[in-house]
Amino acid sequence: MVDGPTLVIVGSSGAVGRAVLQALGTRSLVWGEIRLAASSRHVGQRVSAYGQELVTRAVSPELFAGADVAIIAVPDDVAESVAEMAVAAGVPAVDCSPTFRAAEDVPLVVPEVNPAQIHHRPRGIVASPSASSTAFLTALGPLHQGWGLNRAIVTAMQAVSGYGDAGTAQLVAETDSLAGQRSIGLTPGDIRHLLDLDTVSPFPAPVAANVVPVTSELDSEGWSQQEARMRREARKVLGLPELRMAATTVWVPVLTAHSLSVHATFERKISADEARQTLMEGMNSVVVLDDPENEDWPNPVDVAGSDPTFVGRIRSSPDFPRSLELFVCTDNLRKGAALNMIQIAEAIAQE
Repeated sequence: MVDGPTLVIVGSSGAVGRAVLQALGTRSLVWGEIRLAASSRHVGQRVSAYGQELVTRAVSPELFAGADVAIIAVPDDVAESVAEMAVAAGVPAVDCSPTFRAAEDVPLVVPEVNPAQIHHRPRGIVASPSASSTAFLTALGPLHQGWGLNRAIVTAMQAVSGYGDAGTAQLVAETDSLAGQRSIGLTPGDIRHLLDLDTVSPFPAPVAANVVPVTSELDSEGWSQQEARMRREARKVLGLPELRMAATTVWVPVLTAHSLSVHATFERKISADEARQTLMEGMNSVVVLDDPENEDWPNPVDVAGSDPTFVGRIRSSPDFPRSLELFVCTDNLRKGAALNMIQIAEAIAQE
């Protein structure tokens, strides 16, 4: 243990909470003490992390006493009460749920893009964007700084771990049900029949051998909540309230790592070579993999478990001279949630 501030991690037993603990193992020693908290069924569990033997505690006001920062990685329905409990104890809270992202008095932060906002916390809370938004903003942030992002059309192909452990378990169960089937897909409905399991799926349709074009509840105009959030979050983080953006989010049969197909238009003409050079010379949070002739491009299977955001297939659009096409991949549990919150927490600790 080193001398340093105290970090509280609430929701340490969930998919994002476990990713926070894993990501901490790759960071410099900052924290003198780490406290874990989770739901009642996990209280008392011992976890080895950050060179310490930690015991999971219950969520209570005492948990936050004397702490310096709290990372909140809990379901939406309890995020507000937990964050407010931390703030009431004088502890800044970093939250990754949708609860606070749209609030005018809560900064929404991707540290590579708008780090100064971390230090303006009227309510004592900093929100972390959705994983798809974080991937988009980390990749496009450096290009926006140089050429001015004007418009974006994004298709986000989301891994099932975006729905937590329940999403991963559902894909595994459906994949198991298809094992050994060598003639499926020859008649209508035969795959659907094999995927009609007894379990209650968190998805509106099978995800194995499928793509599900609805990721959350739809509004009156047919946009899903996640699609509306991507537009709103990009505008807020970039400080572009008039940014023209359309997003389509889909579930794909991938365990971990979201992939985005991006059509981005800028105020000034930008070439593919200029974009590659800018991204390669920028922060190491972005890695360019863009050599298709040698099969070098971002793939979810290669990105899972990594911290950076990977960008490839960078192309100039012949019909759109101020536009680029990009393919972006990031581990939705790492940079998409856990690492982004850790970076914010570290910046608060430096205060």
